[in-house]
Amino acid sequence: MTASLLTGFGISLGLIVAIGAQNAWVLNKSMRREYPWVVAAICASLDAVLITLGVYSIDSLQQRLPTLVPVMTWLGIALLCWLGGQAFKRAWQGNSGLLTSQQRSVYNGWQIAGQAIAISLLNPHVYLDTVVLIGSVGVQQANTVAFVVGAASASLLWFFSLAGFGRFLGPKLQSPRAWRIFDTLIGMIMLLVAISLVSTATS
Repeated sequence: MTASLLTGFGISLGLIVAIGAQNAWVLNKSMRREYPWVVAAICASLDAVLITLGVYSIDSLQQRLPTLVPVMTWLGIALLCWLGGQAFKRAWQGNSGLLTSQQRSVYNGWQIAGQAIAISLLNPHVYLDTVVLIGSVGVQQANTVAFVVGAASASLLWFFSLAGFGRFLGPKLQSPRAWRIFDTLIGMIMLLVAISLVSTATS
């Protein structure tokens, strides 16, 4: 049981950390104090669902994924380009700054939740990692329940750490100039991931 638990935790953490665009977006929302705990809860919950589906339905899902992957890839590319463009727009305007407790986010909780669902489910790497890779390893474990718990726990720990870490970094980024740099980096990450997906989709 312990071996399956640790295996699930380790492989899940390693793959989730590597999904750069989603992590950058979650950290961005956390630093802007735009419902970071809601974002973390949604991302972790979706990972738990996809991991469970992958472990217990890997055979049937692998037969359907070849037709779904191209569509999800291009939808993901479009989403990443839009998010990257928004980040570059904020950097160009240079007046975003840090949201203080007196300032209100331009998005409400439902809108942020919708964005979190979109960037999670329209990211083809999420399916390839959580469903295919983690599912393929999980189905071979002696204790699949322990594996799923370990993998889901890694996702929970990671996203809530991003939410808390962003709140710690926030006060250090008070100036609009710092946010212009950060938004530029966010935009670059989003577009680099989009470009890598284009290469994958056209190869």
